[in-house]
Amino acid sequence: MKSGKLKCTLLDESELLTVPDGWKEPTFTKDDNPRGLLEESSFATLFPKYREAYLKECWPLVEKALGEAHIKTSLDLIEGSITVCTTKKTFDPYAIVRARDLIKLLARSVPFEQAVRILQDDMACDIIKIGTLVRNRERFVKRRQRLIGPKGSTLKALELLTSCYVMVQGNTVSAVGPFSGLKEVRKVVMDTMKNIHPIYNIKTLMIKRELSKDPELRMQSWERFLPKFRHKNLAKRREPKKKTVKREYTPFPPAQPESQVDKELATGEFFLRESVKKRKKMEEVKVKQAEALTKKQEERNRAFIPPKEKPLMKKTTKAPTEGKLDIEAIKEKVKRAKTKKLGAPPVNPAPPTSSTTDKKKKKAKSKG
Repeated sequence: MKSGKLKCTLLDESELLTVPDGWKEPTFTKDDNPRGLLEESSFATLFPKYREAYLKECWPLVEKALGEAHIKTSLDLIEGSITVCTTKKTFDPYAIVRARDLIKLLARSVPFEQAVRILQDDMACDIIKIGTLVRNRERFVKRRQRLIGPKGSTLKALELLTSCYVMVQGNTVSAVGPFSGLKEVRKVVMDTMKNIHPIYNIKTLMIKRELSKDPELRMQSWERFLPKFRHKNLAKRREPKKKTVKREYTPFPPAQPESQVDKELATGEFFLRESVKKRKKMEEVKVKQAEALTKKQEERNRAFIPPKEKPLMKKTTKAPTEGKLDIEAIKEKVKRAKTKKLGAPPVNPAPPTSSTTDKKKKKAKSKG
């Protein structure tokens, strides 16, 4: 218990430790290790085909930067690899580790201007693998885009708060910066892949940044100031299609099924002779065959049964009216039809009036 408490206190104290203003760690010089290294160390890493053109362009700068630390570099374009190794003049034993990180960052699409910062003493790098954190590819692409944000705004905010350079490329996230910033970057990236929006962590970082400026709050807990976000799962739980109902537990085993001999003893067939048993079986087989034959015959006869015809609609005819026809009424109807304009001319035409004859004469004179 004591060791556990001691670890907790050490962890808490490490977070509270601060570096005095203006203090800087002294650089490692040749005077600290005048005899150099005993053995040669080397590291190699592969790079993708699309990085070949960029590496060719910036390779003289890489050689110059690593040459100051007496690290030998080689670029193999055929194999697609970069190799770094120590020389007899190398005095800093940690320089080869920084050179390894440099070539890793260059292979992960980090520009040379940012990757070369790893050679400084107060800088470190972290390459976070996110490809295996989400199974569904579409979901993985959405969450990775969420980390970048619209027009890279989320990534830019994260860089400003952590003082780190962050590069999202393929299945990895590369970060270069101080140790405290890298710790926060890893937390944000892992939470984003676990479906926690990065804006929540960015908000927490902004509050912590403001609280760190106050020296009175340094020794106090910041839990009351930090926001608490709860994950709400609104989706309903999926229920299985086939629900299995559990039977009640009984200590007794299930009853043993009856054998064929037990069934024959119950019906009395066990005591019959073999000839009687055979005859009985033959009768059962014949009955089954007769049933199957009748079924087949019915199925065949179905094709010959005529379909039922629909009953024809009977026209309702009115019964003729009883009584004699009225001939006089029919004659009057015929006369009326003849006097109509569309019909034949009238039987007794009326003589033309004097007015109509005067009009005809005037027309004739005007034409003449």
